Amino acid sequence: MGNMVQDKVVVVTGAGGGIGRDIALAMVREGAKVVVNDLGASVSGEGNDTGPAQAVVNEIKALGGEAVANTDSVSEAAGAGRIIQAALDAFGRVDVVVNNAGILRDRFFHKMSVDEWDAVIKVHLYGAYYVSRAAATHFKEQGSGNYIHMTSTSGLVGNFGQANYSAAKLGVMALSKSIALDMQKFNVRSNCIAPFAWSRMIGSIPTDTPAEQARVDRIKQMTPAKIAPLAVCLASDTASDANGQVFAVRNNEIFLMSQPRPIRSVHRSEGWTPESVAAHALPALKASFFPLDRSGDVFSWDPV
Repeated sequence: MGNMVQDKVVVVTGAGGGIGRDIALAMVREGAKVVVNDLGASVSGEGNDTGPAQAVVNEIKALGGEAVANTDSVSEAAGAGRIIQAALDAFGRVDVVVNNAGILRDRFFHKMSVDEWDAVIKVHLYGAYYVSRAAATHFKEQGSGNYIHMTSTSGLVGNFGQANYSAAKLGVMALSKSIALDMQKFNVRSNCIAPFAWSRMIGSIPTDTPAEQARVDRIKQMTPAKIAPLAVCLASDTASDANGQVFAVRNNEIFLMSQPRPIRSVHRSEGWTPESVAAHALPALKASFFPLDRSGDVFSWDPV
C-alpha cells in the first residue's frame, strides 16, 4: 500500500469491472477512499444489477480500504448528482472524478439508428458532463479538484462502425480541455486517457480465423490494470503540471497524444474563388492531407 492519493475521495464511474474496477482498486492501494459507481448494465447499456459495484466495494474492504457503492446512471443529471452526493455523504468531500462509464452500440453509419446514437452519446458525453458538472461546484468551493476522463483512439484517430462512440469520445476530449481552461483558476485539473485494454467493451471482436485469434490474444495482454498507474498518478498532487492533456496507454507504453493545430497554410492576396481554391489551395495542401487511418493503422506494432 502506498500514499500517493492519501485520503483523497475518488469517484470512479463504471467501476464494477474492467478498467474502472482496476482504477478503483489502485486508488485504494494508494490511500484513497472511493465511490464505486456502476449501473450493472450490459455492455450495450441494458438492465441493471447492484452486484458488480458492491462486489468491488467488498474487494476494497478486504484490502482494508474504504469504499461505498452507487448504482445510479451517469446518463441523467439527477443520477450524476446522486453519485457525487454519495461521496459527500460517506466521506464529506470529493477530490477526484474518473469518468469511465461507457457502453457500445457499434453499427456502420448508414445503418445506425437514432436510439443507438442517443444511448452512446448519453452515457459517454452527457455522462462525463453531468458527473463533472455535479462535482464542479464543490471543486470550486474547496479550491481544488481533479478530473480524469476516458477518451478513445476511435475518436482521436478513427475506427469502423463507431460513429456514435467516436463522436462522444472526441467530444469528451474537448469537454476536458474546456474544463481545464475554465477551472484552472480554482486549482482544478482535467485530463484524458485513451486506454487500450481487453475488457467487456471489446470482448465482441470476432475470432473466426487464426489471425484474428492471434490478434485477440495479443490484446488480452493489455489488461485493464495497465491503465491504473497513470490514472492514480494524474489524480495525485505530483502531477500538478498535467492539465488539458490527452494520454494513451497501451500495455507498457504511455503516449502523449497530439491536439489539433494548423499544420500548413496557403494565401492569396487577392482572395479566393472556388476555381482558385481548386487550382491552387487544395493542390498545395494535399501533401499534408491525413489518410483515412483507423486506430490500428496508427498503432501498427504489437503491444510491448
